[in-house]
Amino acid sequence: MLSRVAHNIYWMQRYRERTENLARIREVNLILSTDLPEEQMDWEALLFACAAMDEFKEIYGSVTQPNIVAFFTFERNNPGSLINCIRMARENARSVRDAITTEMWQELNTIYLYAQNESLENRTPRDPYHFFNRIKRQCQLFTGIADTTMSHGLAWHFGRIGYLIERADMTTRLLDVKYFTPLPGQEMVGGPFDNIQWNALLKSVSGLEMYRKKWRNVHYTHVIEFLILDREFPRSIHSCLTRCLISLSEVDERTNNAYIGHAEEAISDMLSYLNRLDHAEIIRYGLHEFIERIQAELNNIHTAIFDAFFNKDTEIGPLSDQ
Repeated sequence: MLSRVAHNIYWMQRYRERTENLARIREVNLILSTDLPEEQMDWEALLFACAAMDEFKEIYGSVTQPNIVAFFTFERNNPGSLINCIRMARENARSVRDAITTEMWQELNTIYLYAQNESLENRTPRDPYHFFNRIKRQCQLFTGIADTTMSHGLAWHFGRIGYLIERADMTTRLLDVKYFTPLPGQEMVGGPFDNIQWNALLKSVSGLEMYRKKWRNVHYTHVIEFLILDREFPRSIHSCLTRCLISLSEVDERTNNAYIGHAEEAISDMLSYLNRLDHAEIIRYGLHEFIERIQAELNNIHTAIFDAFFNKDTEIGPLSDQ
């Protein structure tokens, strides 16, 4: 397997996961906009959490709901918009068409064409809830198709590593959205508005039901612990890193790469750090500051993987192990 093939599969899955996560965020924003009064909706929070305020201001200027939806959905000049993410996922898939299955290519093409057709005549989706829900479900379907039609060799593991790093990163950004969404007063922490927002955060990762199997009431301390430290929920940061390490170990065994140890060590150190924490320590550290640290570590992990495999167009494993 050539390193460029592994690189494209890695980014195919990262962009596919990013597409799904953007759909999740917007779907929950729509739910929130019906549950909260307009003055409680802080549309700038998503821009700050995604570090996209400067790009947004250059294109739109004023922060309004329609502009936010357009910017993150169909805006061609925003590299992080949904339409651009699914386009990049498709382009990466096209370049490694022989390494993925026909079913995977067909499903990714279906997602792209649906989003593309919606964007041709509309600044925003005609039926936003239906659109974002369908994109989310089709991205989930693609993940299932990849798991059940692709041999779990090097190519599959590189794709899995890609979407798990992206998923962990997005979980940090979703927590940051809540951090950047202020309440009118400190006394409202734990109140109805605060709980609605934490409920929405759990819904955005399809985690409300699994959360309630552990805790009856939604409380911010438990939500933080669930989304960061839980070892079983598939979108928690701890779970993503654990499964990423498993795939990296599989790649290590099959390639005997001398540099992959840096990435494995970075993930192992991060997991050891998380294992020593509880929600109280995270809050004492500062949620935003903690999130920034996790994001920096995820960037370091990505860089270590890139240096080990993607910076040279060389053979990294036997063709039979793709």
